[in-house]
Amino acid sequence: KQSQKNKVKKLRRFAVLIPGFKEDEVIVDVAHKATLQDYPKDKFEVIVIADTFKKETLDALLKLPVRVVEVVFEVSKKSKALNKCMEIIGDNYDVAFILDADNIMESNVLTKINAAFDRGFDAVQGHRTAKNLNAAFAILDALSEEINNHIFRKGHRVMGISSALIGSGMGLDYALFKKTMATVDSVGEDKEVELKIIKEGYVIEYVHDAIIYDEKTQESTNFVNQRRRWIAAQLDYFRSNFLDGFIAFIKKGNFDYFDKVIQMIQPPRILLSGTLFILSFLFGIIHYLPYPALQQYFAPDFFWWLGLFVATAIALLFAIPRRFYNKRTFLALLSLPKGFILMFISLLRIKGATKQFLHTEHSHPGEIKHN
Repeated sequence: KQSQKNKVKKLRRFAVLIPGFKEDEVIVDVAHKATLQDYPKDKFEVIVIADTFKKETLDALLKLPVRVVEVVFEVSKKSKALNKCMEIIGDNYDVAFILDADNIMESNVLTKINAAFDRGFDAVQGHRTAKNLNAAFAILDALSEEINNHIFRKGHRVMGISSALIGSGMGLDYALFKKTMATVDSVGEDKEVELKIIKEGYVIEYVHDAIIYDEKTQESTNFVNQRRRWIAAQLDYFRSNFLDGFIAFIKKGNFDYFDKVIQMIQPPRILLSGTLFILSFLFGIIHYLPYPALQQYFAPDFFWWLGLFVATAIALLFAIPRRFYNKRTFLALLSLPKGFILMFISLLRIKGATKQFLHTEHSHPGEIKHN
């Protein structure tokens, strides 16, 4: 750790921003743990953005070496909270590092993020991973995140293109983040920021060993609502950015931006896998029916769909970390049909999903629960 600090050219000053809405259950412990970084204490400040916190929570936070910025909105949004906070705290920072109110960092995260900035990057995503694996849908949520980490973050960087942002555990040049966030007022603010900065030519780095623990939803309702909101936001971004992305690719060779735009229409893995399985099954029945004349009306045929399903399944299996290959994960996978049905139904109610503020309650403060 010390050698890494000595090698960097500059120890940047971090604003660790933790926006929270009614997060009384977890915020005090999370804020305390955020102060325990091995980074020089005078080079980072933990700032809790408190939206609708109880008085006793605020009193407990004021006893910690953190700054508390209280905000009140008629309609709460993470983007509003971040913008208001940066308006209040000023510009005496080099990096804005965003945490969710349930996130716990390993002690060397800021050191590793600073080293990435030293390599010339202005936007860096850390490795967000599951804090809790104590329910079937928490495991499915964790699997989804690790697949995304492997393909859209680590894999993309190996290919020389930008990592995806994920909304927390991410650090951006403070001036860049403040300027970009000033133009953002959406539910999926991380994707909007991602598209805007990549459009400008910035490359987003991914640091796989900068670990941030994130609480995974245990309830099927929360699991589906989250993804319904994400799908709605991503479809909005695809519609508003497709033409710009295509033109930027053709005229300027900005494949990075075009790639991000195309990612916006990719369905969640649970929907993709479930749909391919159902199509393979249905076309298999048609293929083996004793009516050859009927088969000509269905193309591609059964083996094409089966091959696509198998290839997708193999790709997803390769993207899952080895530690998830156990009995607990197998049992959690039995909940996939339920998740697929609920998510398919939720698509019928996707209209207006980005207009609603959906708060996900958190109940695991600082403990890491993998049992």
